[in-house]
Amino acid sequence: MQESVTLVIIIAYVIVATWLSLYGFNAIALSMLYLRHRKDKVVLEPLTEAPNVTVQLPVYNERYVVERVIDAVAAFDWPRDKLHVQVLDDSTDETTGLARARAEFHRARRVDITVLHRTDRTGYKAGALQAGLACSNSPFVAVFDADFIPSPDFLRRMIPGFIGRPDVGWVQARWTHLNENYSALTQALALLTNSHFMIEQLARNRAGLPIIFNGSAGIWRRECIETSGGWQHDTLTEDADLSYRAQIAGWKGLVLTDVTVPAELPVQIAALKQQYFRWAKGGTQTLRKLFLPLMRSRLTFWQKLSGLFFLGAYLGHPLMILFLVTWLPIILHPDWLSGFPMAVLGIASLGLPLEFTLAQTAIHGRDVRRLIYFPLLSIIGSGMALNSTRAVIEALSGRPSEFMRTPKFRIEGTSETWRRSAYVMPADPTAFGEVLIVGYAAFMIVTAWRVGNYNAIPLLLLYATGFTYVAIGSAMRARPGGRRSTVRLKADA
Repeated sequence: MQESVTLVIIIAYVIVATWLSLYGFNAIALSMLYLRHRKDKVVLEPLTEAPNVTVQLPVYNERYVVERVIDAVAAFDWPRDKLHVQVLDDSTDETTGLARARAEFHRARRVDITVLHRTDRTGYKAGALQAGLACSNSPFVAVFDADFIPSPDFLRRMIPGFIGRPDVGWVQARWTHLNENYSALTQALALLTNSHFMIEQLARNRAGLPIIFNGSAGIWRRECIETSGGWQHDTLTEDADLSYRAQIAGWKGLVLTDVTVPAELPVQIAALKQQYFRWAKGGTQTLRKLFLPLMRSRLTFWQKLSGLFFLGAYLGHPLMILFLVTWLPIILHPDWLSGFPMAVLGIASLGLPLEFTLAQTAIHGRDVRRLIYFPLLSIIGSGMALNSTRAVIEALSGRPSEFMRTPKFRIEGTSETWRRSAYVMPADPTAFGEVLIVGYAAFMIVTAWRVGNYNAIPLLLLYATGFTYVAIGSAMRARPGGRRSTVRLKADA
């Protein structure tokens, strides 16, 4: 009986460790693809005639930023008779009044802008986008979340991506950051976003592998949306869902990394956890929904494999929890793994450092000082495992949940604060579970020290530090006082 239990533990540990290592090897593969394709040029045909473009701005309770994004798109360098702006407003606070006043201001200056206010949130963001599409006949539709600030030449630089490419269904710009230097947290998150766009998106796109529309700062061909089934709200990641349905139907996406649009990075841990929860649950829902259609599609084997890796990325978080649970007996009996080439899996740990280094080099040249925040990003990533595990379990079990948007505070400089904002999120109850994991990891660290298994201690410290950081951050609400000024409602009229 004891031998059977031991065998089950060993097999489970080896399977989980091997599966987790695949994500690291995937990062190495994407880095290699980036190095191979980084000099590939996207030749854009000159824009000879401006088509009609509808710009959709889905907003929900965005009092701090709604005026700013309206001003940005109203300033587009595009023929006035070809530019149509829709503010898709599901708000329940003063955002609606601010949006209507700002729209009226720009209509007086010959901008075709409409505020479409819904009294319910049926379908959430996807429902708003689909409702707006029904009120437009433009062949191209641009989408921006409320915290983005596109430059006036955005359309002139992006629309040529469709010219001469009838199979391109959407064109995606690269996100940059309004508040990268605000805190250590935003510096770390900037590394993650930069790596996604500069390495992962670019490498996949240039190598002919599936990519996603990132939900904002992109333009869709209306025909692609309609022939792919439209915006659907049975997942929390309507952007990934439509992107993959489009590619299964034969459409392609195009990433233009030299076109950048700045946006706001999360500044509160509780808000970041909510964003991760939505991404983890929505991504897993999309995997569950499209697994069979993807496997049955005409995409190549490598395209299907790449798609599965992307949609299943958050499955790694439950595996991290399972890895921690099964590790204790292995720490006590390291001889159980004799004969297993586990050291080879350590090569996978080089994947993310390589990918992030390449991303920083691509953006900042030899200035790689920002990589000092990579350890913090690793801490955050490990600490989010319980939060994402809950999301994955809910997705696999088919449990529905509300679309929770990430609150925006209009943080643009280091002199501002979010702590007394109306959108500050309350303490996150999952912090209790994270504290329990900290205690378990601490127990394992002591155990590893006592038995002399010192090699296990660094990774255990990463777990303990990560869950401690996230638990403390998610349990904190607004703190009174502080030397920074409170974010104020800004009027531009």
